[in-house]
Amino acid sequence: MRKILLFVLLLLSLSLVSAVNVNIQKLSSDEVLVIDTNEPVIFNLDITNNGQSGNFEFYNVVSFKMSPETLFIAGGETKNVNLELTPLGEINKRGSYTITYYIKGDDGTQEQRTLTFKITELEDALTIFSSEIDPESSSIDVSIKNNENLKFEKLEVKFDSQFFTLKKEISLDSQETKTFNVALNQEDFRGLMAGFYTLTAEVTAGDASGVVEGIIKFIEKDIVTTVDNKFGLLINSQIIEKTNDGNVIQQTETVVKKNIIPRLFTSFEPKPDMVEREGATVYYTWISEIKPGQTKQIVVRTNWIFPLIVIIFILAIFLLTKRYSRTNLILKKKINFVHAKGGEFALKVSVFVSARKYIERVNVTDRLPPLVDVYERFGGEQPVKIDRKNKRIEWNFEKLEAGEMRVLSYVIYSKVGVLGRFALPSTTAMYEKDGEIHEAESNRAFFVAEQRSKKENEEDFD
Repeated sequence: MRKILLFVLLLLSLSLVSAVNVNIQKLSSDEVLVIDTNEPVIFNLDITNNGQSGNFEFYNVVSFKMSPETLFIAGGETKNVNLELTPLGEINKRGSYTITYYIKGDDGTQEQRTLTFKITELEDALTIFSSEIDPESSSIDVSIKNNENLKFEKLEVKFDSQFFTLKKEISLDSQETKTFNVALNQEDFRGLMAGFYTLTAEVTAGDASGVVEGIIKFIEKDIVTTVDNKFGLLINSQIIEKTNDGNVIQQTETVVKKNIIPRLFTSFEPKPDMVEREGATVYYTWISEIKPGQTKQIVVRTNWIFPLIVIIFILAIFLLTKRYSRTNLILKKKINFVHAKGGEFALKVSVFVSARKYIERVNVTDRLPPLVDVYERFGGEQPVKIDRKNKRIEWNFEKLEAGEMRVLSYVIYSKVGVLGRFALPSTTAMYEKDGEIHEAESNRAFFVAEQRSKKENEEDFD
């Protein structure tokens, strides 16, 4: 209350004082005070002294320090002055603000004047913006602009976005714009959709700090990369990869063509969305929605191992059948264990001679293994020659009609016991067909001598 009373008395006393004989012309405009930057608001004035030379004092009754406080101006002189106002305490006012100040001469005369300026926050004094980018951009231009009529001697700026970060320490003149080119790593924004993204700048000047916001336009671009790899012979694989390197969702269609036979041995991962058949050709179609940065993979695998085995098996049967069809004479040999009264080891050997076609002058020869002898009695056809020294038995037939079969049987024995696997050589035959000599051979017969109990394949031998 006391301060208010003193202020009123001061105004009353000033109204009784004569005005100083000066002219003041303000040359500057759009003055701004940015809160907490420790920077004054500056007014450029031309002051003309129309009276006697002397000192002139500048002062105000609110919380601002004025500089200069005292100025000497000669009589008739016009002096250009940068009058600075620095706040002495906290200022809650924002926007347009008018201050009343006084000019006092040496003779005690004074005059009241006003100055108007804007009070703003640091972030409101600056604007940030950038150039447009797309998924193939390798750099971006980012800018910061001083919107006000004042200079920032030291301004710390940290840009941040989903595309890059950048930290700078700069100065900004009145209304100045500074632009920086920033290199981009495309992997940092791979997968982002097209659209507008926030660009922020943390700014600091003196004790003031704030955050300025801008936008980055990520323009649409359709980029779908397709890689088709084929490898493998018996297991043929095809891997199709589609990657969305753009920034918008892409609808893609993939078509694989297979013939009607290979498709039977082909597997798919994932399963196709559509299967269409045109004649002997089958078309498999996949319809995919691929997001930016996403890769879709289709694996088509044809396994030729199983059909190859089937083909080899069929070919083997064909060759065997063809070979069998060309065989004129078939020999089949089998043996049976027989009981001898003397306790000797004895086997009955049977050879079945079957003619598939008409043949002539047939000679069948059978060889005996070592350590055995042949019993002199023969069943079925009688041999024409028994060579005991060379262990050979021979049969001759003048001719055999197609479909005719002869059975040759004899008994071999050994006074030496035989254990284990006993093998008899193959029986061979020589014959004539259409004037040409041919040869046929039987299977080999085996016997395992382990027991002597009578079984189905054993016979008694006297």
